[in-house]
Amino acid sequence: MKNSYEKLLDNNKKWVADQLALNPHFFDELADKQNPAYLWIGCSDSRVPANQITGTKPGEVFVHRNIANMVVHSDMNMLSVLSYAVEVLQVKHIIVCGHYGCGGVLAAMNNKQLGLIDNWLRHIKDVYRYHHVELDAIADKELRARRFVEVNVMEQVHDLGKTSIVQNAWKRGQDLHLHGWAYDVKDGLIKDLGVNFTNTSDLHSVYHLD
Repeated sequence: MKNSYEKLLDNNKKWVADQLALNPHFFDELADKQNPAYLWIGCSDSRVPANQITGTKPGEVFVHRNIANMVVHSDMNMLSVLSYAVEVLQVKHIIVCGHYGCGGVLAAMNNKQLGLIDNWLRHIKDVYRYHHVELDAIADKELRARRFVEVNVMEQVHDLGKTSIVQNAWKRGQDLHLHGWAYDVKDGLIKDLGVNFTNTSDLHSVYHLD
């Protein structure tokens, strides 16, 4: 009897066969180069795979994932992905996609000590502090959590715009759009949160870089 992880290798072989049956040149074309139009910054949650929920194929989406889809300015991993996506791949759209029921967001709503992850959750707690008047006015805890997911995404889009990487792209005249979305695991639908940045004028002037 095979171990559970070995099933993944079997699934891979089947997937390869299926792709070749549809297009014998699939992997030759894929290996040539990547030219994605999108950078996806999403949550590490296993229920929110970027390609599957957007109906995109390999090579169409460049992906960075972390707990609660955060844009942390000291995170060299995220900054490196952002730099490569914007400056080398020349993506046209950066999407921050959160999801309702996010464990990181829920954990940031209470004061329980969890260990190393507390250092990461602090960034999410900062978002709560910025929006605490609105959030604390929501009596229903589930609805409050859903709104917290949304405002967290909005803040991460703002944080993208604050980076020199994005602002320099706009200065070069690069066609670059920032978006904020929220995915609902319960019905599979994505909600556009209506936060869409296209230049520095969408940011408060204190964040503008000369």
